[in-house]
Amino acid sequence: MLINEIIVLVVFLLSIATVYFLELWFVITFALNKLRKRKQPKILLTKFSVLVHILAVIGVICFLYGYFIEPYWIEVKMVPIQTDKLKHTSFRVVQISDFHCEKKVRKEKRTVELINKLEPDVIVFTGDAVNTPSALPVFKDAMKNLNASIGKFAVYGNWEIWHWPGLDYYSQTDFQLLNAETIMLDKNDETLFVSGLSCDNPRAAGKVLQDLSADRFNIFLYHYPDLIEDVEDYHIDLYLCGHTHGGQVALPFYGALMTLSRYGKKYESGLYIVNGTKLYVNRGIGLDAWPAPQVRFLARPEITVFDIGPKNRLTGDNEAE
Repeated sequence: MLINEIIVLVVFLLSIATVYFLELWFVITFALNKLRKRKQPKILLTKFSVLVHILAVIGVICFLYGYFIEPYWIEVKMVPIQTDKLKHTSFRVVQISDFHCEKKVRKEKRTVELINKLEPDVIVFTGDAVNTPSALPVFKDAMKNLNASIGKFAVYGNWEIWHWPGLDYYSQTDFQLLNAETIMLDKNDETLFVSGLSCDNPRAAGKVLQDLSADRFNIFLYHYPDLIEDVEDYHIDLYLCGHTHGGQVALPFYGALMTLSRYGKKYESGLYIVNGTKLYVNRGIGLDAWPAPQVRFLARPEITVFDIGPKNRLTGDNEAE
């Protein structure tokens, strides 16, 4: 975690603690004076105390929203991409990331329903499957039921590497796990290429990317956004990652409180153009495991749809040129 992220997080938590400390102090003081039958000023009705009451109520409302509503309110984000590397065929690539499944089914079935209605050609998963080994059946059931006409591909995130290594994540799901590999995908005699790298293998980036051709559309899958400024010499058209959760908790006008990535807030979520490469940071589907906050606030879970096709064939407000 970067030092500026630590500072912002500490200030945020202290601000919340101060509001509820003051609210508690006002209430206790009022109650004690009442019990002692003392004459007291209208301690609960001063301008300052009313402000504290309002902030406390807003905090409770935000917590209830972040706990009960937003984690289940999945956004389907459409990102049309035009390229002169395709002449007459379009590919629909759907990205999901950071499932963080628990033993209890939460929104996995809804995610499957939404994705299958999109009729993707390709589905990619950019890591962080489960928060506990007991959730593996939930994860595999969801992945197995996802439908893609051409193929399904995944890379390992930090949870697969550092927390639960050795689990059988992808057997009988039809997902192909990529690590320093490139796969050619064909549709109507046109091709795009998908390369993938496990998050514990960043030094192999050059090995897997050095043979990419500039005249073909190349997608790179990696869990973190951290390699984006190191791969400018390779012919990556679209770099897909996750990990940040969009902060999982974000503030109005400021954005993510923390991202746990190399570049902090620089690439916190969404689409960026970096040295000619389109980077997309997916906010993910699930919640990091406890003791991380079990809420999402202004960082909705996300399914991202990339319609990649010839120039002058795709239109849309979110077109990435």
